Amino acid sequence: MVTSGPKWPMVASVQRFDVRLQQLLDAMLSIGSDLSLPAVLQRIIESACKLVDAKYGALGVVDDHGQLTDLATSGIDESTHDAVGRLPEFTGILGVLLSDPKPVRLRDVSEHPLAQGFPPGHPEMSSFLGVPIRGKEAIGSLYLADKQSGDQFSEEDERLAVTLAAASGVAIDNARLQSSRMTLQTTLPIAARTEVASRITQAVEEIDETIRDIRRTIFALETRTRRGVRVDIFAHVDAAREVLGFTPELRLEGPIDSAVPETTADHLLATLFEALSNVAQHAGASKVDVAVEAGEELRLEVADDGAGLPDRIEPGQGLRNMERRALELGGNATVRPGKGAGTVVEWRVPLS
Repeated sequence: MVTSGPKWPMVASVQRFDVRLQQLLDAMLSIGSDLSLPAVLQRIIESACKLVDAKYGALGVVDDHGQLTDLATSGIDESTHDAVGRLPEFTGILGVLLSDPKPVRLRDVSEHPLAQGFPPGHPEMSSFLGVPIRGKEAIGSLYLADKQSGDQFSEEDERLAVTLAAASGVAIDNARLQSSRMTLQTTLPIAARTEVASRITQAVEEIDETIRDIRRTIFALETRTRRGVRVDIFAHVDAAREVLGFTPELRLEGPIDSAVPETTADHLLATLFEALSNVAQHAGASKVDVAVEAGEELRLEVADDGAGLPDRIEPGQGLRNMERRALELGGNATVRPGKGAGTVVEWRVPLS
């Protein structure tokens, strides 16, 4: 039998694309899980470098006058920072993204007509990918340099970076709004706080909806049979906002896509759905943390800060289903009080 030549490269390309979509979702999850602006900026630049395999990265945020207000870097150690000595000025190639906010992708940054070289002590860089960041208020740029697995950044790298930058603008806006909310609690007269807080809350809700739109767009890029377990977990947690009124925090660890068999994954997702539904129906929680870990065993934990367990636990259908699913796979499910308040559901099944 003669097989067609292009078939296997095409399969490899599809698999690689799936992996990179999951990396993009992981990056978006990471940058959306912290409300501190410095922490958000650092997560963005580290996620971006990992996503496109860049050795160096910098994220600069500017004010309305184009002056640098915040800077986060990756791949540059403290001694190099000290050697360079000064913050970057947004002139030359760095200023292009502010004056003309379009992606810039170069095989060698020194060949750009506006390139001005590097200051003393700055590491030499060759391949370059620059992407503008625009939120409702945030204005900045994402700079990535030295593709480690190739001599230049690809068109696919550029598309992924542009999508991450869109989510980054939203995350930066969100962090700033949350900071403003905290500030007004201590500085404004009580009479003025309610009105300002209401405006900030409305803005945060609009930002959350933008984040969900971006996520839905990425989910739509994948068919159910092609996307990994991580993507389905992410989708379940994201969908829980409709019944909880907020989005749970999510932490994923280990080789979830490669180590979890399909049958086990189906039980995991069903258990996650039931656990989140129970929180929505009974807990009255304002915060939920979801963790999924894959190692020698698969572990799911759903912890809330709600009303906690009653004095006498009468397992309903949801809890019985969780236990049954775990037992079918040789594992177990437990429910216990949380630390201080709330409830923790833990579901464990072996993988090896």
